Amino acid sequence: QVQLVESGGGLVQPGGSLRLSCVASGYIFSIYDMAWYRQAPGNQRELVAAIISGGGTNYAESVQGRFTITRDNAKNTVNLQMKSLKPRAPAVYYCDAALDEKMATLARLPSDVWGQGTQVTVSS
Repeated sequence: QVQLVESGGGLVQPGGSLRLSCVASGYIFSIYDMAWYRQAPGNQRELVAAIISGGGTNYAESVQGRFTITRDNAKNTVNLQMKSLKPRAPAVYYCDAALDEKMATLARLPSDVWGQGTQVTVSS
């Protein structure tokens, strides 16, 4: 069974740091592009950071320079280091694994897998 399990969320003061982790199981982690999204109540889910299978990264403009996404293919883990956190409405951070649909079909793997989410609250 393909599964993503996030951890590391919680309450942190503005200016503080938090590290989220996502552990994958049940599939070939290294071939998937991984990403972190977040969703606040009443808002659409938005991309925070992404790291492709080859290691290239992409960040939302709002977190550029403060957040760092990394992956460890040996441990089937993707991490999101968040620094200089700004006060905002509580949001659930989701881990996502994505694979090109043609490749997924050929390999009989899921093309998109989501974790259950972990909540992050930045507040004093």
